[in-house]
Amino acid sequence: MSATVPSTAIASPLLTVKSVTKSFGPNTVLRDFSLDIDEGEFLTILGESGSGKTTLLRLIAGFELPDHGEIWMGGVRLDTLPPFRRRVNTVFQQYALFPHLSVFNNVAYGLRIAKLPPAAIAERVNAALAMVKMSAYSASRPSKISGGQQQRIALARALVNRPRLVLLDEPLSALDANLRSQMQSELKSLQREVGITFIFVTHDQQEAMAMSDRIALLRNGQLEQIATPQEIYRNPASTYVASFIGQSNIFRAEVRGGLATRTPIQFFCSLPDGPATFSLRPESIHIGKAFATPEPAIRFRATVKDQSFQGATTILNLECASGLTLTARISGHPTLQAEEEFAFLPPDAVLVRDSEVH
Repeated sequence: MSATVPSTAIASPLLTVKSVTKSFGPNTVLRDFSLDIDEGEFLTILGESGSGKTTLLRLIAGFELPDHGEIWMGGVRLDTLPPFRRRVNTVFQQYALFPHLSVFNNVAYGLRIAKLPPAAIAERVNAALAMVKMSAYSASRPSKISGGQQQRIALARALVNRPRLVLLDEPLSALDANLRSQMQSELKSLQREVGITFIFVTHDQQEAMAMSDRIALLRNGQLEQIATPQEIYRNPASTYVASFIGQSNIFRAEVRGGLATRTPIQFFCSLPDGPATFSLRPESIHIGKAFATPEPAIRFRATVKDQSFQGATTILNLECASGLTLTARISGHPTLQAEEEFAFLPPDAVLVRDSEVH
């Protein structure tokens, strides 16, 4: 008699976007777009201007309706519901706080519209303010607090309604660099504390890398890649992803008998014969004489055309005799000859799909 193997339950996603298309006049902003988002996830929608990221947020919130496709959350179809019946709250770039109301009354506004009893309103507002560490400013007006504090109030106003999903449309873009960095950390910590799913829209790749559980990179209304920050950086799916997320050396090689060649570079790979395109991150290239590794390294010679001091690292612009140009990011500030040997490991040359980069 065979033993019964228990089945493993697979959790359903919190939000599912199914084959959504959205156009404004002749301009198609999202094309047959699909995406699953997990409960408690911090997902960043990343993309350049016009990629469709804000339109996607507005569709989820209910401010726009899809031309085709469906949006589901927790087994309920969202795109047939008006915005006020969706357990979704949005934090906008400009926060949209009422200047004539106190911090407390800004946060309480939605609960009063919903006609909750005063005692319940006070309890929930005070809890939301405590959550974002703004209780001491309850009586203040928005004009009397800083930009970072205003952002926390906008978050408290979103959280006080107990949504299942919070949408954030570039909420840090108006802050200065130091405060922006601080708020990135605070926002991620807050999301972990409350356990609510956050969808964060930005065009800033460094912001996306610092905060996200996963990044969804949009391009021309379609999903180019979705992965963890580590995966999307180390294993970009296309030349577009490799160039958009960080900096990368893209080179085309010819594969023959398992050997990829782009003179002067050669390395073994498990690919069929023919052309192949690879991404090689600048920090994966090392000075050959200083690169000791138990694995066989790919070594090549190149002329150092230019050096750029970058604090803890130095950027080198390299040119090989074949005309191949590469960028290397080297730790420290080494003294180099005009021509040097450089090296990298075979796994650091990542096969990518060709895509037009603009």
